[in-house]
Amino acid sequence: MRNYFENDYTSYRFDDGILHIVYHQDVIIDLKAAMQIVKDRLHLHEGRFLPILCDIRGIKEINKSARAYVAIEGSTLIKAVAVIVEPPVSKMLSEFYIKTSKPPIPTESFENMEDALAFLDQFKDSK
Repeated sequence: MRNYFENDYTSYRFDDGILHIVYHQDVIIDLKAAMQIVKDRLHLHEGRFLPILCDIRGIKEINKSARAYVAIEGSTLIKAVAVIVEPPVSKMLSEFYIKTSKPPIPTESFENMEDALAFLDQFKDSK
């Protein structure tokens, strides 16, 4: 399994059973970008359900079609998502996304990494 991957929008890395996704600084996400992000993420999963830590602090803008795509198609093979936000912009984006898109998996936003990882611990595979 690949431990690190990067595309034009995000970087992906595995750490302790969690897939970390970090959006690049000032990135704009449209439907084409959302489709690429989900495609790359699914390739990294190799068919396994995983908890996801998603750092959206770099997102400058995400349009409605991209949000809808990520909410539905982007939930494939995900056990839960912890979204790292920074008030006010990414926190507003996250709260708006959760409220309007109603993702079908447990999804919560956090302002610090420790709380986000504690939330995701309950969704990790125990070995």
